[in-house]
Amino acid sequence: MELNVLLDNVPGVYSPADVELIQRAFRVAEMAHTGQTRASGEPYINHCLAVAQILLDLRVPPAVVAAGLLHDTVEDTPIKIADIEREFGTEIARLVDGVTKLDSLPRVSRSDNAELDPVDEESARAREKSRKAELANETLRKTFLAMGDDIRVVIIKLADRLHNMRTLGYMPDEKRRRIAKQTLEIFAPLANRLGIWQLKWELEDLSLRYSEPDAYKEIARSLAERRSQRETQMSRIVEELHEMLAENGIPAEVSGRPKHIYSIYKKMYRKGVVFDQVHDVRAVRIIVKDVPSCYSVLGLIHTHWRPIPGEFDDYIAVPKDNFYQSLHTAVMFEDGKTLEVQIRTVEMHENAEYGIAAHWRYKEGKSRDADYERRVMYLRQLTDWIQDVDDAGEFVDGLKTDVFGDRVYAFTPAGDIIDLPAGATPIDFAYHVHTEVGHRCRGAKVNGKLVSLDTALATGDKVEILTAKRGGPSRDWLNAHLGLVRTNRARSKVRYWFKRQDMDQNVNHGKAQLERELRRLGIGEISLDKLARDFNLKNAEDLYLAIGIGDLSLSRVVNHLTLTERGKKDFDELPPFLRDAEPAETVTFGGDGVVVQGLKGLLSTMAKCCNPAPGDEIVGYITRGRGATIHRKDCPNALRARDRERLVRVRWGETQTTYPVAVRLQAYDRDGLLRDVSTIIAEENINMSQVKIDVKQNRAVFDMTLDVANINQLIRVLAKLESLPNVMEARRLRPG
Repeated sequence: MELNVLLDNVPGVYSPADVELIQRAFRVAEMAHTGQTRASGEPYINHCLAVAQILLDLRVPPAVVAAGLLHDTVEDTPIKIADIEREFGTEIARLVDGVTKLDSLPRVSRSDNAELDPVDEESARAREKSRKAELANETLRKTFLAMGDDIRVVIIKLADRLHNMRTLGYMPDEKRRRIAKQTLEIFAPLANRLGIWQLKWELEDLSLRYSEPDAYKEIARSLAERRSQRETQMSRIVEELHEMLAENGIPAEVSGRPKHIYSIYKKMYRKGVVFDQVHDVRAVRIIVKDVPSCYSVLGLIHTHWRPIPGEFDDYIAVPKDNFYQSLHTAVMFEDGKTLEVQIRTVEMHENAEYGIAAHWRYKEGKSRDADYERRVMYLRQLTDWIQDVDDAGEFVDGLKTDVFGDRVYAFTPAGDIIDLPAGATPIDFAYHVHTEVGHRCRGAKVNGKLVSLDTALATGDKVEILTAKRGGPSRDWLNAHLGLVRTNRARSKVRYWFKRQDMDQNVNHGKAQLERELRRLGIGEISLDKLARDFNLKNAEDLYLAIGIGDLSLSRVVNHLTLTERGKKDFDELPPFLRDAEPAETVTFGGDGVVVQGLKGLLSTMAKCCNPAPGDEIVGYITRGRGATIHRKDCPNALRARDRERLVRVRWGETQTTYPVAVRLQAYDRDGLLRDVSTIIAEENINMSQVKIDVKQNRAVFDMTLDVANINQLIRVLAKLESLPNVMEARRLRPG
C-alpha cells in the first residue's frame, strides 16, 4: 500500500492540518523502518500503512491514525518515546507507548536468576519460554492499564492484531496456533466488548483458520458448494421481503447478511448439529427508520412465516452487555428451510458494526457523547480490579473470566440488576454490591432459600446477602479449590483487606497455611529461602507474608513445587545423565502414560510404595523382569537405591488415565460424615478404590486410596475434604 492510497480514504471531516499530521507520521515511520521487512518479505512500513487504513475505516481521530503509523517505531527501531513526544506531542506519544511491547519485565523475573537452577539446554529453553509468556502477559496488562486512561489505545492494538492475523500464514505453525489462540481468547472478545463487529468477526474467522484448520476448511467448503444456490435463494427472499414491506408502507433496506465461519462453527459445536442445521446459514438483515417499525416488521414476518420456537431474541428491549441492539428471529420459510432475520434501525446498525468507534462517526450532527461515556464507564467498571493485580498471569486469567466470559444477571432484593461473570457466587455478588457487604457476608438466600456460599448464580436469581455486624472475610475465600470466590474483582478486595491487617499476623497465617498444605500433600523438606527467590521474594518471611495477605496463592506455590525440582538436594548423588543429559530418544508407554527416556521396548509400572501421580517429579528404576518401576523423586526407596546406574530419567506422557494415591482424613466423628466425604469425592469424579475407617474415642480416621487424574485434582479434593465440619486434616500419605 502507498501513502496516496491511504490519503484517498481520509474522511472529509479531516482538516488540511490533520492530513499533514498523517503525512508527517508516515515519513517518520518510513525512515525508522528503512531496511526492515516482515516475515512475508514485504517492507515493514506496509504493516504500518495497513494498520492506519483499518483505523481510517473506523473513522477515528487523526491523532489515532498517526499513532497507528508510529505504533512499532519505539518497539522495533532506535526511536524513543521522548522523540515521539518532542515531534508529535504528549497525546500521540501516550498512544504509542500504550501499544508498545515490553522488552523486559517490570520486576526481577525468576528466569533472570540462572544461578537458581541447573543450567542445561532443556531448562534454558523452558526459562526462555516462560520469560516470553510473562512478557506477553505483562504487555497485555500494560495495554489495559493504558486503556483506562484512553480507550483509543486498545483500538490501535486491535487494528495491529487484525493485520497481524491477516498475514499470519507466513509464521511457523506453532507460532500461528499460539497467536490464533490468544486472539480468540483475548482480542476477539475485546472487540466484542467494544461492540466493533467489523473487527470481531474477522479476528474470529482468522483465529479459527489457524487454530482449527480442519473445521475451518470443512465449513468454508460447505459454504462454497452452496454459494450459487444460496445466492439465488437469497435474491428471491430479499425481493419477497421488499414487496411485503412496501405493501404495508414500511420503507426499509433489506440485504443478505454475511455468513461468518466462526459463528457457524460455534453454533455447530454448541448445539451438536451438522452444517445444514445451523439457522443463520441463510440470513437477512432489515434496516428501518425507527424502533416502532422494527416491531411492525417483526409482526409481519411472524404472520407470513412460522417462527421457530426458542429462536427469538429482543435485544432492543434488553440490549446485550456491549450495548448491541437488534431483533433476532428465525422462521420456517416457504421452501421448508430456516431463515434467520435481524431487524434494526440505522443507528443500531452503525452501533453494531462500529461499536464504541461509532462515537467518532457521529462527530458532526447528532451527538453520541452520552452513549460513548456509558460504554467507557462500563469497560472501566469491568476492569477496575486490574490496578490491584500484580501478577500478569493472574491478570490474563481474570480477563478471560471477569471481562470476556459469559455473563449472568442477578437481582438485589430491591430489584437492582447486578452484572456478574458466569459462575459468580453470592460472595462475588456481595462485593459487587458494596465492599463492606462483601467483607461482612456470612450467608445468602437465593430466591428465598438459604444456599451455600459456593453456589453458582444464574440469570434471574434474586439474591439476599446475610451479613454480620462486624468482622472481615475468611482466608478460605482465597482458596481457589474451594470455589467460594470466582471473580478477580472480589478476590482483589479480599486480598486488600488482609493487607491492612497486622504484619506479624499475616506472616503467621501464611506460615501455617504453607506448612499445612505441604503436610497435606506429603511434600518433604524444601528450601524455603530458595522457594521465596523463585517467586522474586527475598526470604521465607516475605514468602509467608505474600501467602498470608493473598498476593501469592497456595495453588501457585504447590504447582511450582510439583512441576519443578522439589527436593533437588536429595538428588545430587544421581548419575549426571539423569540430571542434565539430553535424552537420546523417548518411548511412550500408553498403559501408564510415562515416557522412559533413552530406552526402547521397556515396560513400566507404578511403585506401590509412593504411588506417583501426574505432576509429581518422578524417576525410574530398572528392575529385573519388571522393566522400569516409577517412583516419586522423594521416595525413600528410590533415594536409598544402591545401584544408582539403574535409575533412568522419566517424565509423564500425554495419556489420560488415573493413578492411585493414598490419603488419610482425620475428623471428630459425627452423623453423616462418611456421606459428606463420599459426596465430595464423587462430585470430583474420583473413584475411591479402597477405604478403611477406624473410629476410637469419637475420632475417625479414614485411610483411602483415591484414583486421581493429576496433582491438581488431588489438591482440590483435599481442600474440599478439609473444609468439611469436624474434619481436622486431610492429607496425602508420604512415601515410606
